[in-house]
Amino acid sequence: MALSISSSAPASVSLSSNLRLSRSRSSSLRLALRPRTARLSVSAAISVGDKLPESTLSYFDSDGELKTVTVSDLTKSKKAILFAVPGAFTPTCSQKHLPGFVEKSGELKAKGVDTIACISVNDAFVMKAWKEDLKIGDEVLLLSDGNGDFTRAIGAELDLSDKPIGLGVRSRRYAMLTEDGVVKVLNLEEEVRHGMNIPEQKRVLR
Repeated sequence: MALSISSSAPASVSLSSNLRLSRSRSSSLRLALRPRTARLSVSAAISVGDKLPESTLSYFDSDGELKTVTVSDLTKSKKAILFAVPGAFTPTCSQKHLPGFVEKSGELKAKGVDTIACISVNDAFVMKAWKEDLKIGDEVLLLSDGNGDFTRAIGAELDLSDKPIGLGVRSRRYAMLTEDGVVKVLNLEEEVRHGMNIPEQKRVLR
């Protein structure tokens, strides 16, 4: 499955292990979702071509002030990558998923991406502590969807209430590319192991 999006950005970039942004001969950016073997097929309420639902997310800025931002303000007139994790401080999210986007954030932005944001169903204080623990600067914006409103609106909720770790309802792991608030590419994690999405982000940027 591939989508072509006109752009003057050069080279190629992978948005996740399955999501690749590459430059074709026709001077357009091609975003390809690579098929993968999955144990459980899942779907979201939102799909390519849809406008993102309005919601309010929160975060702490560099001065330690609690701020809120609406999804429309976050994405208006911008090319944005939004990705989600089941929870802050969880092993895979901390060791692979978030660091991969942080590592390649400069290259992603050099290729035309204005905003990179990580969304999780955690409160803003937890997201702030996670950011500090991983020593992340402004490369990636860590946003709290504390009540899960945005997560439910796009149909990405993941109920882990029956698991002994006590996570409750969280978000599936996904990555999406949006332009002016419209979804251009959506990659929703399909493999679920022991109730948790475990991706292997082998390649972030080519």
